[in-house]
Amino acid sequence: MRDSQHIVKSYDEELQNISTSIIEMGGLVEAQLADAIESVVRRNAQLGAQTDQRDAQVDAMEREIDEAVVRLLARRQPMADDLRQVLAALKIVGILERVGDYAAHVGKRAVMLAQDHETPGIAVIGRMGKMVRDLIGDVLGAYARRDPELALSVWRRDQDLDQLYASFFRELLTAMAEDPKNINACMHLLFIAKNLERVGDFATNIAENVHFLVLGVMPAGKRPKAAKGDYSFE
Repeated sequence: MRDSQHIVKSYDEELQNISTSIIEMGGLVEAQLADAIESVVRRNAQLGAQTDQRDAQVDAMEREIDEAVVRLLARRQPMADDLRQVLAALKIVGILERVGDYAAHVGKRAVMLAQDHETPGIAVIGRMGKMVRDLIGDVLGAYARRDPELALSVWRRDQDLDQLYASFFRELLTAMAEDPKNINACMHLLFIAKNLERVGDFATNIAENVHFLVLGVMPAGKRPKAAKGDYSFE
């Protein structure tokens, strides 16, 4: 009986350690994203470069968590709720790594943008950035607290970010058409805005996994998305 209790306790600790590591990784990604946005808004090339360089730390943490998950799968063969935890962990870690990549891309663009002339569109990046940070922060909180309602809130709010992105896309196209001198800076802003819009999508992906982790089902219905018309930019 004592050995059985020890095994169960050890197993629970392994699951908890994986969850704790994911929350820690999420904190790193949140900080990286915040610095990337600030580097754009404040035209801080040094901070942008540092944001890009820090992506290696996020990648290393992803590898560590993946290895821990694989070891647990091989040794414990989890079932039912525990298996959902493990599968959700694998997916969420991969998504967070992609958010880190996009934060690094924003940092790189900030370095180039800082060398260009002022453009009023940077203020919109600040607004988009706050929305994205709120989504990421809330969805990580939903994962930490196993809160499916908060996850659903993130899932629904992404359409607000989509609407702002579409509006900003039109604004930048107009600025480029009115003055060719704006083209270089506006192109950087277009890429930055698209990266942030994609991070919003990643937040909803995590929200779906949290909902599945807690309740065993994906959110009902189609994910709310604002109509983008011809304003998608890859």
